[in-house]
Parts: sequence; C-alpha cells; structure tokens
Amino acid sequence: MARVLLPQRRVAASPAPDPTAIIGALPGAVLVLGPDDVVRYVNPSAEQLLGASAAVLCGTDLRAVLPADSQLFALARQVRLQGASISEAEVTLDSPRTGLRHIAVQAAPLSDPDGFVVMAIHERSMARKIDQQMNHRSAARSVTAMAAMLAHEVKNPLSGIRGAAQLLEQTVVGQDRELTRLICDEADRIRALVDRMEIFSERPLHRGPVNIHEVLEHVRRLAQSGFARRARFVEVYDPSLPPVLGHRDQLIQVFLNLVKNAAEAAPPDGAEITLATAYQPGLRLAVPGGESRVQLPLVVSVQDNGAGIPDDVRPHLFDPFVTTKTNGSGLGLALVAKIVGDLGGIVEFDSQPRRTVFRVLLPIADMRAAG
Repeated sequence: MARVLLPQRRVAASPAPDPTAIIGALPGAVLVLGPDDVVRYVNPSAEQLLGASAAVLCGTDLRAVLPADSQLFALARQVRLQGASISEAEVTLDSPRTGLRHIAVQAAPLSDPDGFVVMAIHERSMARKIDQQMNHRSAARSVTAMAAMLAHEVKNPLSGIRGAAQLLEQTVVGQDRELTRLICDEADRIRALVDRMEIFSERPLHRGPVNIHEVLEHVRRLAQSGFARRARFVEVYDPSLPPVLGHRDQLIQVFLNLVKNAAEAAPPDGAEITLATAYQPGLRLAVPGGESRVQLPLVVSVQDNGAGIPDDVRPHLFDPFVTTKTNGSGLGLALVAKIVGDLGGIVEFDSQPRRTVFRVLLPIADMRAAG
C-alpha cells in the first residue's frame, strides 16, 4: 500500500506568558519576603488579604502590617533554616487590617536571591462562608413562609377585632373607653409588625447593572441627614469597579440597614463609620432559581468602631427576631441576608472591640447582556 506523506503544518510559536501576569491571575494570595521579612512582592489577591496596595506593601517590613507574633514570621524563619518547603493547614491571621482570618499557607525558599521566601496563602474560611450563607437563606425562607401565614391568618382577623373595638368605643364611657382604645392601639401595633414581616414575601426581582458607589452615596446622605448625623464617615472606594448585578432599591435597603446598625453600635462620642469597596476574585456561587454560577468579586464593607457583637449572639445574628437592641425587632439583618441571598451574594461579618465589619460580596453585571 502506497503511503502518502502530507506536508506538516508549521504552527507559529506564541510568546511565553509573562510569569508576573500568571501569578497576578491566581485567586490565592502570593507573598514574597526578603531575608529581613520586608515585603518584596505581592499579587492582587495578597493586596486584598493584607488590606493595602502593592505600592504601600513592597519595601515595607511585614511587621508594620501583621503582629510580630504572627505565625507567618515563624514559618518564614523555619523555611530559611531548613531550606525546604513547609505547609501549614491551620494558620490564624488577626490584625486591624486583615481582621480574623483562617488560612492555609505553603512556604518555600527561593534559591536566588538567598534568604527570600515565597508564600502561597489560601483562605480556609471560604467553605464556612458558603455554609453560613446557606443557613442565612434557610432562615430567610422561614421568615418568608411566616410572613405569608401572618398576612392571611392574623392580618384579616385583626381588622375585624379593631373594627369591633371602635364600635364598642362609641357606646362605653370612662375606664371602659380606655380599654377599647388599648385594643385598637395593640391591634395597630401587631398590624405594623405584620407589615414589616411582609417585606420578606416572595416578589419578582428584576436584576440589572447598578453603580454601587451611587447607592452608597445615597445611603450616606440619608444617614447623615438623620440617624447618623453625629458620625464621621470615611469612604475608601475603588473607583474602577464595574457595575453590580442587582436591584437599586433593594441594595439601598441592604446598606441602609447595615449603616443604621453601625451608627447605633458606634460610641456617642467619636462615632466613625467606614464604607469601602474592593475587587476580590475567586469565589463563585449558584444564583437562586437558576443553574448558572456567578463570580462574587465585588466586596462592599460597612465598618464601625463600636464595642463589638457579643459572642453568644454571633451564631444567630442573621436569624429573625435576634437583636441586641432594647427596642429592636430583630428583622433588619434577617432582611439583609434575604436580599443579598436573592441577588446571589454573600453577607459575612467580623467583630472585635472597636472594629466590626460587615462585608457583602456581590456579582458583576454582564454589560454585554445588558446592552
């Protein structure tokens, strides 16, 4: 059998990718320390983790960012002494910049230059965030079912009770009239509670591109003209962020609730509320009601300088009717969890004395689809 030899196709060699671009695209944090623990390189994920830009971090002693007793310094020393890679699955970061974070670290020596250590850091709290968000959604669904039941089983009979009390009020005098007035007042109070619950009911939600900075500016103006007029606001925004995939009015409701909580938690003298936005790649979740998965790289933070959240309240903070306020209903954070969950996002918090931060992770709007 004759063999036919086909001419070989020559494929033009493409240029090799820039190693810096590859490291910069990694979702995990990459950090390079010199022999003196001065930061020599950070990728964008490490900037997010340490709460500062590469321009600020590079050339700075890491002890200016993390406590001197941080486990990262011990790992770096061990790597230099042994000249070998080390992996540590349970490391805790706790500083004003990073907050409390649970991470896994892989550290390795660089052969050139001598004494340099490269660290790859991954947050172990990501699974915890997802578990917590599932719990928040479950609690929100419980409130949704309760709202529908209350509207049907309580609100309608309540109108009849109030009407009967008003009729009685016309025929009685003295202390009896006070009792009928009490019935009407209590019926109005219960109806107001049911009305607040009805905001949890399932409604069609139209999502679209929203400028999150316009939302935060609107919330800040509302707060400063009312409940937070004595607080000092600090804004740390990333102006390059793309639009959020969400609903403007509901996002205003979310951040108005969070800012109101921050204002009430902050001390009367020296109250400070920090609003911040950032880009943090790496997390993807399924959108409720669909099979698609979205990235949640947009992070919006609301921070206060109050006393912090009590330890016994933290596990149930987003459950309905859980509150630390004397006159609170305990529905504000439950509503935040429901709205953020409906938008396919995540809400989390980190609390310690003088620093409580609520972070809302949101998806990016697909501008091509919007156009």
